[in-house]
Parts: sequence; C-alpha cells; structure tokens
Amino acid sequence: MTYNFDSLVRHLAGTPLATWAQTLPALLADKLASGHGDLPRWQAAVDALPVLLPERIELLDGMHLDGECSTSQRQQLEQALRGLMPWRKGPFELFGVHIDTEWRSDWKWQRVAPHLDLIGKRVLDVGCGNGYYLWRMLGAGADSVVGVDPNWLFFCQFQALKRYLPALPAWHLPLMSEELPAKLEGFDTVFSMGVLYHRRSPIDHLLELKDCLRRGGELVLETLVVEGDEFTALVPEDRYAQMRNVWFLPSVPALERWLRRAGFEEVRCVDISVTRLEEQRSTDWMHFQSLPDFLDPDNADRTIEGLPAPTRAILIARK
Repeated sequence: MTYNFDSLVRHLAGTPLATWAQTLPALLADKLASGHGDLPRWQAAVDALPVLLPERIELLDGMHLDGECSTSQRQQLEQALRGLMPWRKGPFELFGVHIDTEWRSDWKWQRVAPHLDLIGKRVLDVGCGNGYYLWRMLGAGADSVVGVDPNWLFFCQFQALKRYLPALPAWHLPLMSEELPAKLEGFDTVFSMGVLYHRRSPIDHLLELKDCLRRGGELVLETLVVEGDEFTALVPEDRYAQMRNVWFLPSVPALERWLRRAGFEEVRCVDISVTRLEEQRSTDWMHFQSLPDFLDPDNADRTIEGLPAPTRAILIARK
C-alpha cells in the first residue's frame, strides 16, 4: 500500500496553503515510517479490497457507492472492510455492503448541513476520524477537503474509501492539530466536531482553529455541553461517560463567550441535541461498549458517574 500526496500539493498550488502543502510529502513519509504496530495489518486489509468501479456515487444524501459487483467480490469487500474494525463514524453503503457504524454520523450531518454554505470552499476537518464528513462536505459542494486525525486505523479506513474515489479532492492527514503551522490562514471553513472536550486547554484549541481560517472564514464547532449560564462549565473529577480524557463541558452561553474571547464574531448556536441511544451504540461493525453502557441503567438522563447525559451543541462563528 503506497500513499501519494502529490495531488494535494497540486490542488493547493496558488492558494495560501501552497507553502504548507509542499512540506507535507516529507512530513508524512516520516510519519508513515514510524507508523503503528498494527499498521501493516490494516494496510493489508486495504490492499485486499477488490477492484471495483463505482458507477453511482452518492455523497449529498449519504455515503453510497454502487456498481457492478459479483457475489465473490462482495464477500471479498466485506472481509477486507471487517479487517478495519471497529468502524465508529458512518454509515457507509459500498457496493451492497452496509457498514453499520457505532455513530449515526449522518444524523449529526443533517443537523449541521442546513446552516452551511460549502460551495467552492476549501475545508479543514480537525479530528476527522475516518473521514466520513469529508465525503459529505464534498457532496455539499466543497472545492477541497482536508482532514487531520492522528489515529492510524481511521487513516486506513479513509484510504479504503479513497481507493474507490481516487480523483475526488479529499485527503486525510495522520496529524494532530498541534502539528499544523501557526498562522496557516488558508481555509474558508474549519470544522471541529467532538474534539473540544478532549482538550486540556479549550481556548488554545479555539485559537488553533482560528489560525487555520482566512479572515472572514467560518468555524463550525460541535461539542458536549451542559445547561447553565455564561459562567457554567462542568469539569469531571475523573471519567465522563467512561471517557477519561474529557476536560471541559461548558454551557452554550459560556462557549459563546469563549469563542468571542478567542476573537470570533457572529457567534450563534444552531442546534442543541441530546444524544439518543439509537445514535451511538454497539453494532456488528463495532463490538465494544457504547453509549447504552455509559448511562445510569436506572436513569438515562445521567451518566454512569451520575453526571448529565451527553448533550451536544453546534455553534458557528466567523473570524
């Protein structure tokens, strides 16, 4: 399995991101050289994918590829994709194989998409996971989409999809957001969905995101929140819904203040939704524990630690 980021360099030539893009092939070659202990196994799963040509590509209303695929090819496809489990973001429909992911990410996309105009935009998705939203962003008309996430399994899951869509301007970079250069200032829209509460310093994360945006660019921020006024933020003593790396769950008014303090304008909350058990759950493609195991069995409004159950807000702001 080989990775070539030359198409990204070519696509970003002549843009404010051109200089940064030219540094990526060498940086990513170093990353791949160190890799991960399971990376060869995951790469082998991607290499085992059958050669198939998508005749119908649906990215606007879902992530759906279809085309001629024999029974044996479909079995080979499913076996290779199962070699990349667990699948967390999705779902995907690939030549008759339904990947029933842990998250119904399409539900989240339905909540955020009506508030966006991505037509012709250069988009960055920080903490992109396996890149599900990158494909949906292209379906919404984005000119190009770049995702960053250091998780190597997610990188390989994206490569599995990219195998069938090599010409589309979507790229997954196995980087942490902290590895993006300061004052990048080249993206029209930056997404951070499900990341902020994992940051020890949420204001620093907001400043990192702002650095990636051109002046006038738009931030789309989705995160866990709690009820309260502009002074309210929950800091879990230990775990939150069995997650150790959760630091800050602000109220929406507090988060709006954080965004303004970080230098954003036109801050608005466009959605607040309680995470339903049907939206995050174990499946045949993700066998580990999930949201039903993380809530109080006698009170679904509380986590197993006795804290407010997950509620998520989507905020949009302008640099």
